[in-house]
Amino acid sequence: MIEITNLSKTFTLHNQGGVVIPVMAGASLRIAAGECVGLTGQSGSGKSTLMRMVYGNYLTAGGSLVVAGVDVARASPREIIALRRSTLGYVSQFLRVVPRVATVDVVAEPLLQLGRPVGQARARAEELLSRLNIPQRLWSLSPTTFSGGEQQRVNIARGFAHAFPVLLLDEPTASLDAVNREVVLTLIEEAKARGAAILGIFHDEGARARVCDRLVDVTGFTPGLAA
Repeated sequence: MIEITNLSKTFTLHNQGGVVIPVMAGASLRIAAGECVGLTGQSGSGKSTLMRMVYGNYLTAGGSLVVAGVDVARASPREIIALRRSTLGYVSQFLRVVPRVATVDVVAEPLLQLGRPVGQARARAEELLSRLNIPQRLWSLSPTTFSGGEQQRVNIARGFAHAFPVLLLDEPTASLDAVNREVVLTLIEEAKARGAAILGIFHDEGARARVCDRLVDVTGFTPGLAA
């Protein structure tokens, strides 16, 4: 589902005379359906950079990056949007939503974008909000008013609303209490069981040991850090 071959990335510092900084080279990785791979490595080694390239937020400098048959490194913006809508889900650490939209609609949005009936989409959203212990009295409010932990759970509900074949998870259990951490780990296990390919960053060692089938240290892909 994810096939990365000899991927590289550079950043150009335009405010410093156009200096080009190589931040990743020779990255190769394959993730099969039903497999969860955790990225490891010291801070600044490129874990988030690799995730953002897979999602299409960062352009690559070279190599191949194929997600469900689409080469993200060469795809058009229209193709990237279509891939994100139906195939490639991303649970980031931070919730970014339009203000004044009800929480239940924020979570239902991925399903509504796919043309699912409103009632069906809302029912799925309500199921996830309930599982993640977001009080029903908050469902009609905008999540922009919620605490950090509540926003994180809304973000997770939104990311799992649609059965994405490929999932990117950035610290999905960070700062969660034990009860909600268990819910999230169960959601990940359910996604694996239905065949989702998952790439994630897990600083929670217990979570990593439970859901990851293998770990990949990105230090080996980072110029200046690789041995």
